[in-house]
Amino acid sequence: MPAATVAAAHGAFNVVGGLWPLVHLRSFEWVFGPKADVYLQRTTGGLLAGAGLAQLAAVADPEGPKHARRIGLVTAVTLLAVDLAYVPRGRIRPTYLLDAAMEAGWIATWLRGARAAGGRATRRRGR
Repeated sequence: MPAATVAAAHGAFNVVGGLWPLVHLRSFEWVFGPKADVYLQRTTGGLLAGAGLAQLAAVADPEGPKHARRIGLVTAVTLLAVDLAYVPRGRIRPTYLLDAAMEAGWIATWLRGARAAGGRATRRRGR
């Protein structure tokens, strides 16, 4: 899959995921559980939406997919680590394992794309 396509898809995913608790906290908490500190959920949502917007904006720049990949990997690894650390401790609901699966999927997609791009670059140079 082309990096620009992954950047657009992951960016949109991050924007929607980030905006959800900002737009409708009640439904977000219904799925992922009530939050003691709503301001932290809103802060996280705003940061995630901002990361997604940066990924979407990067698509138009020739070097943009590289930046979108960095943003995507950092956000996905961070969210995956939080999901996997706090679900077993009972601090967040098991529904966060759905997010963990998505984040692992984004990581795999970005890494698979990097390997494919590296192979194409090597073939183009005649190796």
